[in-house]
Amino acid sequence: MSQPLSPPISKPSNPHFSSGPCAKRPGWSVSKLENACVGRSHRSKDGKVKLAAVIERSKKILGIPADYRLGIVPASDTGAVEMALWSLLGHKPLDILAWESFGQEWVKDVTDELKLPDSRLIKAPYGNLPDLDSVDFSHDVVFLWNGTTSGVRVPNGDWIKNDRQGLTICDATSAVFAMDIPWDKIDVLTYSWQKVLGGEAQHGVIVLSPRAVERLESYKPAWPIPKLFRLTQKGKLIEGIFQGDTINTPSMLCVEDALDGLTWAESIGGLPGLISRSEANLKAIATWVEQSNWADFLAENPEIRSCTSICLKIIDSWFTSQSPEAQAKCATQLAKLLEKEKVAYDIAAYRAAPPGLRIWGGATVETADIEALLPWLDWAYNTVKAESVAVV
Repeated sequence: MSQPLSPPISKPSNPHFSSGPCAKRPGWSVSKLENACVGRSHRSKDGKVKLAAVIERSKKILGIPADYRLGIVPASDTGAVEMALWSLLGHKPLDILAWESFGQEWVKDVTDELKLPDSRLIKAPYGNLPDLDSVDFSHDVVFLWNGTTSGVRVPNGDWIKNDRQGLTICDATSAVFAMDIPWDKIDVLTYSWQKVLGGEAQHGVIVLSPRAVERLESYKPAWPIPKLFRLTQKGKLIEGIFQGDTINTPSMLCVEDALDGLTWAESIGGLPGLISRSEANLKAIATWVEQSNWADFLAENPEIRSCTSICLKIIDSWFTSQSPEAQAKCATQLAKLLEKEKVAYDIAAYRAAPPGLRIWGGATVETADIEALLPWLDWAYNTVKAESVAVV
């Protein structure tokens, strides 16, 4: 029988390892929002200046080409993805890739709401990628860059053809600012501030290539487009969206927080600095996993392991011999124990994923906090296991 370890002495300085909303950047405080343009119209000169600054600074940090548009839109990343699907699909056949829960949500949109007849689902179970070589780039293609609930990312953009006829529409909310995006391979990309920058929720971002703009201006879907999703007016792109004239009223507190996150990103070296911090967090967990006798990555292939939403499964034979219900209960107890000890909040695996843990390793998380967390994982697992065995 495994005996619980003595609790480690040191705890993470910041126990926030949630995969969304994610940890605020190091040194953040509410005082950083004191210059927010509150009590003013977002369409005022000062309001528009701040919104435009988020757009331009985001494009610069991410290395987005000058002829691409970046706009702030409603309803977080979900709203941005919905906007792309409802506004652009239906012109060509569709390949949609899914290997975790959010990819499956976009499948539902396509099949149940838009009812696209000429669509093909290419899927894989948790921990794996679909067959990327089977994608037909004469079709439109919808995919995630990083599966937030599976901890699986595409390894690069080499599988996307340069001479594609369709559009590539990418949900990259847990990848942007932590992974290198080859913009020449992307026609539409969406994300939100609440992930790698640790910003506040409810606002989404959509990035459009010239090819996507051409589609918007030359194609009208068969279905009506809700106001919140409209990117064109009288057959022309609404350019104001991409200059800070948002479709609906944004929170200027959230805008100020986004500006603070961008300032911090610039201070640590921009995108290379952000990527380096996230990869260091993944490396710390990988070093621990190599020595663990009970935990492993959900993604077995190192080339596709996420450096942000780092998902772990439990491989201990005692655990795997339990019923699915018992496994789920054990994993839940494990996460609750860590929360009770105030060493890790919100790290249970996503409800539809295999039982385990999901640790956010995005750039706002300090590697020292990851390293301080890891002994607690061993302690918590051995404690839960010993208590369960004792009850039996």
